[in-house]
Amino acid sequence: MDPAQRIAREILQSADITVNGERPWDLRVHDQRFFGRVLAGGSLALGESYMDGWWDCESLDELVMRILSNDLQQKVKPSLKVFLLWLRSSLINRQRRSRAYNIGVRHYDLGNDLYRLMLDKGMNYSCGYWKRAKNLDDAQLDKLELVCRKIGLGKGMRVLDIGCGWGGFAQHAAERYGCSVVGITVSREQAQLAQERCKGLPVEIRLQDYRDIDERFDRIVSIGMIEHVGVKNYRRYMTTVARCLDPEGVFLLHTIGSNLSGNVGDPWVDRYIFPDGMVPSIRQLSGASEGLFRIEDVHSFGHYYDPTLLAWNRNFTQGWDRIRERYGERFFRMWRYYLLSSAGSFRSRQSQLWQIVLSPVKAAGVYVSIRE
Repeated sequence: MDPAQRIAREILQSADITVNGERPWDLRVHDQRFFGRVLAGGSLALGESYMDGWWDCESLDELVMRILSNDLQQKVKPSLKVFLLWLRSSLINRQRRSRAYNIGVRHYDLGNDLYRLMLDKGMNYSCGYWKRAKNLDDAQLDKLELVCRKIGLGKGMRVLDIGCGWGGFAQHAAERYGCSVVGITVSREQAQLAQERCKGLPVEIRLQDYRDIDERFDRIVSIGMIEHVGVKNYRRYMTTVARCLDPEGVFLLHTIGSNLSGNVGDPWVDRYIFPDGMVPSIRQLSGASEGLFRIEDVHSFGHYYDPTLLAWNRNFTQGWDRIRERYGERFFRMWRYYLLSSAGSFRSRQSQLWQIVLSPVKAAGVYVSIRE
């Protein structure tokens, strides 16, 4: 056994992961170069080698949960590629205005056929609320209702949806609450489909960067978008929201969260799934909002992202034959790794999900938390 294989096996065994074992979370290695590659490249190499077919695992989500729960990533030295990613993120603003539409082109414009296949019927691409729900459609509907209740949505209100996706919230708020909604996105595919879905409703969908908004709204929501803003822009983001929100208004921020403050995302996710993405910490968000907003409520339900991601993976896997020809087998492995490794991250509690309700710092009213 070569040294790389011996070291890798020992590291994995410390998390009760056996190479070529029989349990669902054990790795089945097909290419012996896997061991040296992962020891040299860390999480980036782990994901890339899976995409290349060098290894498989029956339960990827459980494997990743064990890796993260036991901090195995700390036992592998970061590669030069990872260091350069960190250095670049430290020195430059990767989410600057000139790159605002990059994430739209690279991720959200992949194809509406893919997202129709994977998501619920309302096409909500964020964590569902599973407290009472038995299926994905109900979990996403309950999430939208939860958001509407938390911000006290009422008929005739003007609402801004920053990062509106395919129009799920905008359609819901207009149809069920009689609101007029402006939704903004940096994805052309999202904007086109959202406009079609919201036709005939008091909803305006724009292809627009958040920094260019300068209008007044009664309520503002942002569901799963600030993960693309970046730490160098959090203050600008909060300042923009504060400028646009009525003095007695309410802002709800729904975001994936990190336990640690950083300036860069996972290198594999950054390269293949969410370029320039970064998950904020509570400290970063509270610091960015200081002097602008009061934090009225923080609701943590990251454990609900696990069943959400598993439902997306089931939909994707079961419907794969319908889109296989367009995307190819390497994409299938990449996308499956993305969904199931993300589920493992939430299951290990390395990733969080927060709904944060904020009000302008000078607002006179008293906010009453509503979670049911």
